[in-house]
Amino acid sequence: MVGRTTARRRRFRSVRARTTLGAGLVVLAALLVGAAAFVVVLRLVLLDGVRTSAEAGLEQASSRVEAEGAAAVSGYEDVLVQVVGPGGSVLAHGDDADPPALPTADESRWSHDGERWLLVADDVDLPGGGEATLVYGVSLEQTDSAVRAALVLLAVGVPVLVLVLGAVTWAVTGRALRPVERMRTEVETIRAARPDARVEVPDTDDEVARLATTMNAMLDRLDRAAEGQRRFVSDASHELRSPIASIRQHAEVAAAHPDSTGVEEFSDVVRSEALRLQDLVTGLLELSRLDEGGLGARRPVDLDDLALDAVARARASAGRDGGDSRDGGDGRDGSPVVDGSGISAARVLGDERVLAGVVRNLVDNAVRHASTRVAVGLAEQGGSAVLTVDDDGQGVAAADRDRVFERFVRLDEARSRDAGGAGLGLAIVRDAVRAHGGEVVVLDSPLGGARFEVRIALGG
Repeated sequence: MVGRTTARRRRFRSVRARTTLGAGLVVLAALLVGAAAFVVVLRLVLLDGVRTSAEAGLEQASSRVEAEGAAAVSGYEDVLVQVVGPGGSVLAHGDDADPPALPTADESRWSHDGERWLLVADDVDLPGGGEATLVYGVSLEQTDSAVRAALVLLAVGVPVLVLVLGAVTWAVTGRALRPVERMRTEVETIRAARPDARVEVPDTDDEVARLATTMNAMLDRLDRAAEGQRRFVSDASHELRSPIASIRQHAEVAAAHPDSTGVEEFSDVVRSEALRLQDLVTGLLELSRLDEGGLGARRPVDLDDLALDAVARARASAGRDGGDSRDGGDGRDGSPVVDGSGISAARVLGDERVLAGVVRNLVDNAVRHASTRVAVGLAEQGGSAVLTVDDDGQGVAAADRDRVFERFVRLDEARSRDAGGAGLGLAIVRDAVRAHGGEVVVLDSPLGGARFEVRIALGG
C-alpha cells in the first residue's frame, strides 16, 4: 500500500503531470477571463439594442400623443406606455401599463409581474395645452434569457475544454517524453559488464536527439575516466608491489642465510626501496590532490626564485658545491652541467608548493636524460611567464610527446626504475600546470634533446 502511494505521488510530481496541470490552469484562467468578458460585452450589446428599440418606440409614441392626445397610447400592447401628468397622475396608459404611475427617470429599471423592463421617458406637449411625461418601457426578458443561456453554455463548455486540453497535453507530453524515458531505462541498464553500451539517438534532430548525443558523450567520458582509473590502480599496484617484493626477498634471504648478508647491505636495500616507496606514495598523493582541485591559496609567486632553487638543488645533488645557481659548473665529475643563466624575473599567481614541484620535476627529468648539459630559462612573453628546460639527450619523438605526460609512462624502458623514476613526475607537471590555467608542451631543444616549455599567465 505504501509502495502504491509513493508511486502515485511520483506520478503526480512528474514533468508530465506538472506540464498538464500548468497548461490546464493557464487555459482555465484564460477561459474564465474570456468568459467573463464575453458575458459583460454580450449584455452591453443586448442592452444597447433594447435601449435603441425603446427610444425608437418612445419617439413614435411621443409624436402620436402630441398629435392625437394622451388617449393615443391606449392601444399599445407588449410594451409599457403611460402618460403621466404633473402631479403624478396617470392620464392614459397602454394595455399592459395599468396604474400606479411608472418611474419617470430616463433609463430606469422596473420589475412587473416577475419581468424586468427598461424604461425611457420624455416630456410631451398635449394638444389641448399643458405638458405631461411619456414613459415607454421595453421588456428585458430576451436579454436576460440570452445572458443566462450564455452563462450555462460557458459553465459547461469551459470545464469540458479544460479537460480536453488536459487530456491532449497529457498524451502529447507523454509521447514527447517517451524517448527520454527510454534513454533513462537504457542508461539504468548500463553496468560494468557493458561499459561500451550507449543510448539510441533518434533521427528527429530535435532537443531529445541532442540530449541523447550529449548523454553518449558523457558516457564516453565516464568510460574513459573509469578505464583510466582502472589502469592507474593497476599501474600503482604494480609499482608498489616491486619495492615491497624486493624488501621481502632480501629479508627472506637475510633470514635464511644470515652469514651471507650483512646488516649494512640489507640496510642499504631497505633504505633504497623505502625511498622508492616514499617517492611513489608522494607522487600518488600529489596527483590525487590535483585531481580534486587541491591547490592551496593562490598568491603572487616569484617563479624565478623557484627556478634558481631547482637549479641549485640539481647541481648540489650532482656533487657540486652549489655556488651561484646561474653558474653552469664544469661537469668534470661526469654529471651534466646545469645552466641557469637564462632565468629572468617573472611573477605568477598560484600555489608556491605546487609550482615548486613543477620546476623541480622538470629539472630532475632533464638531468636524468641529459648527456652533458641542461639549460633552464625563464622569461615574460605576451603576458605569460615562459619556463623552458632543455637537455642535450635523445629527445622525445613527436609521436610520444603527448603520451610522455601520462601516468606511469616511461619512454626509456631500458633504464632501471631507480634511474627512470616511477613515471609520475611529468604527469604531476601537466596536472599542476593545468590547475594554474597554463599549458606544458614538449619541443625540440636547441641543445639537441628535448625542451619542456611551461606557460602560465603573469599575476601579482
